[in-house]
Amino acid sequence: MEKHKYQGRTKEDAILQATINLQETENNLLIKELEASKNGLLKSKKVEIEVLEKRDVIKYIKDYIIKLLKDMGFTIDIEIKNKSEIPTYIIYSDNDALLIGKNGKNLKALSIIVSQHINKEIGNNFKFIIDINDYKEKRNKSLEILAKKIAKEVAESKIEAKLDSMNSYERRIIHNTLINNPNVSTKSEGEEPNRYVVVYPKQS
Repeated sequence: MEKHKYQGRTKEDAILQATINLQETENNLLIKELEASKNGLLKSKKVEIEVLEKRDVIKYIKDYIIKLLKDMGFTIDIEIKNKSEIPTYIIYSDNDALLIGKNGKNLKALSIIVSQHINKEIGNNFKFIIDINDYKEKRNKSLEILAKKIAKEVAESKIEAKLDSMNSYERRIIHNTLINNPNVSTKSEGEEPNRYVVVYPKQS
């Protein structure tokens, strides 16, 4: 992963040099502005930027995940998908259940470790997603189905329902699934890590 540096009278000038030199559009670059430097006492400041190509960062992340999990004893393959312009790393391993962990705890821990390392390495906040055998996508769909099922029961019985404890990401899926439901509302209650969603009937 090569870091490139460019200078210009303005940040825009430096970026233009980067796009010409690397033959890439600005959207395909990660740009970090460095401290302005002076060329002599009477000369004006020049803006300096550090540039990374996104494709290099994406490959670096894949290589880092492979090495990290190989060192932990896993045999894996990784498929990279572009979902909503966010790189998503789908991992297929010889032990998906262990990598995912109970309620996705191990997957969350892996995501945090990789994210912290990458952001420190590139000095920039780069958004990406790690998934194990489409676990997150399957989990999202199951939560949406659960939310609609519970909402129907609550609407018919007029009795509120408390769901099992979930992390903030999963609770958000429940809330978003039912946000426009005319018959029920949702709220989160409890303390972390045992916070949960309550689905309750709307008053007519």
